[in-house]
Amino acid sequence: MFHTPKTTRAFWSRRRSLQGCLCVLLPGVWAGTAQSQVMSVASPNAAFSRPEVAALKGVVPTAPVRLRVWGFEVYDARLWTPAGFRYGQALQFPFALELQYLRKLEGAAIASRSMDEMRRIGSFSDAQAQTWLAAMRELFPNVAAGERITGVNLPGEGAEFWVNGQRVGVVKDPAFARLFFGIWLDERTSEPKMRNQLLQGLPP
Repeated sequence: MFHTPKTTRAFWSRRRSLQGCLCVLLPGVWAGTAQSQVMSVASPNAAFSRPEVAALKGVVPTAPVRLRVWGFEVYDARLWTPAGFRYGQALQFPFALELQYLRKLEGAAIASRSMDEMRRIGSFSDAQAQTWLAAMRELFPNVAAGERITGVNLPGEGAEFWVNGQRVGVVKDPAFARLFFGIWLDERTSEPKMRNQLLQGLPP
């Protein structure tokens, strides 16, 4: 998580390096040019012991969805969902959204872009924006290839974040959780193909 798919070129320059763009956490950045594909899970069992998903008790992963942009591999995304999960009522369930990065990204840019993407999903006040942006800048680190950030939905409470298996904090606001996870799960996402792939096989 966390749209302006038709204006990608406005903030993406071919002359910038991928690290200079840094906004590729979110699917909406690449709408219209991204090609996402479902990848097979090579060895899912090892991932079940990760503390961020082990604590959810019984969740199982979806197949990863890989985002490619102009031939560059950006990240693999997948959901960890419990028995009985229904994506139409997703926020009522404890679930995890995992992003494993394939390139270097800066945390500050991830946070800023998240706010832009969340505005596509729903409205919020300037005060909320300032609070949420400050929280995400605190929680989201710079990441390198192979590292992962996992967001965990806490029903009725907010969103908890983990980096490479280490808990980094929580945003205690259900409204934030709804909009943040909506970047990938809401029908208003700017990357509907990725959404469909993430939700494939899950009941509505």
